Amino acid sequence: MKTSVAGAGAILLEAHDLTLPHGTGIATYARVLDEALRALGHRTEALIGAARGFDRKDPILSEIAFYDADRPPDFLQTVAVGWRRVLGSPFAAKPFAMPRSGIVVGAASERLKSFAKVHVVPHLLDQERDSFKRYRAPLKIKLDEAPKLFHATRPAPIRVKNCPNIFTIHDLVPLRLPFATADDKKYHLGLVRHLCRSADHIVTVSEHSRQDIIRLTGIGENRITNTYQSVSLPERLTARDDDAVAREIEALFGLGFGEYFLFVGAIEPKKNLSRLVDAFAASGAARPLILVGGPGWMNDADLRKIDSEQFLAYELKDNCIKPRRRVRRLSYVAFDHLISLIRGARALLFPSLYEGFGLPVLEAMALGTPVMTSNVSSLPELAGDAALLVDPYDINKMSAVIRALDSDQDLRSECAARGRERAREFSSERYLERIGELYRRVIG
Repeated sequence: MKTSVAGAGAILLEAHDLTLPHGTGIATYARVLDEALRALGHRTEALIGAARGFDRKDPILSEIAFYDADRPPDFLQTVAVGWRRVLGSPFAAKPFAMPRSGIVVGAASERLKSFAKVHVVPHLLDQERDSFKRYRAPLKIKLDEAPKLFHATRPAPIRVKNCPNIFTIHDLVPLRLPFATADDKKYHLGLVRHLCRSADHIVTVSEHSRQDIIRLTGIGENRITNTYQSVSLPERLTARDDDAVAREIEALFGLGFGEYFLFVGAIEPKKNLSRLVDAFAASGAARPLILVGGPGWMNDADLRKIDSEQFLAYELKDNCIKPRRRVRRLSYVAFDHLISLIRGARALLFPSLYEGFGLPVLEAMALGTPVMTSNVSSLPELAGDAALLVDPYDINKMSAVIRALDSDQDLRSECAARGRERAREFSSERYLERIGELYRRVIG
């Protein structure tokens, strides 16, 4: 297998989240950033990790192995992991070029298709973490030819030699809400401080996050840029008429168009689901609340409340008594179906305790769905006057807003119109301008 060689004119993106089986906010960020850079005329390449090493003698087998399902490590792999945790990774990592013969089909390979080249480091996340914890230094990435610029789409202790290195820090949730995440706080604080000292530039996604990072680290204001994010929804989805969307959500989920409330996000403490569910129950709304999101972490209490018997009712339908839940959870929904669910919702309810940006709010506004969200962190900055803002700790206020959204058609229509207008501030065109200006300042 050939050693990886980065093109001298390429932008190298750390894009590991694009390899994950289910979408993440950082994966969406990486995808949209890649699209923007290619629209600006840049050639993009990706740096990702792999769960296993490569068979250097057989590129086809390496390609197949990369996309294979996770398997328990064998004895030698277990020993290697143990030694790395003790010794760190003192030497530079030399990526391999991902073979892309096209033999592997499916969504996983499609997510990397746009990159001119994909550079793979086996066990990248483990190596970078072990290196930083052991030596308080980033994992060095050794390429035969340096790219024009390296941009990590997450806070990563990585350094690519002989080119500017910039890093996106989306938010400081593990440090501002330490009770809400399972992160190693000492590691995370040390990493953020290190990046703000050593990076050629820091990027973030809201003015609120930018000010948070400045206050925490003392980084100079000229060394950190807020580019926001953009909403990029395929026309094949947005051009569909309401009747087609209604038929889809009825067939897939048994829901009527405009006849349910929606939350989108992982089931984790910062999303404030326990208070949302209490507020929804107190509102008396007859229409169900649909929660779309993966399991997240530290969520046992939330899941117990969501599954509570108080939200189970029965109805007579087709001469049969059938159970009906007022609060339903869908753990995973494909992207196309998620867009339909957002579009068909009576309102999006998103009372998060803290967000660096809050992409579901922007997607809902772009689709003309009314939004209730929090008056804290970056959310007022994103929503402007287009959403109904609430104190996320005030269950009574949330309940009143849910009742208003349920009963007041004029209010929903006004929110929908304002939302569409507000979403234009975060269009792909505006994002291109911000990213283009940032890159001109960093690389000339």
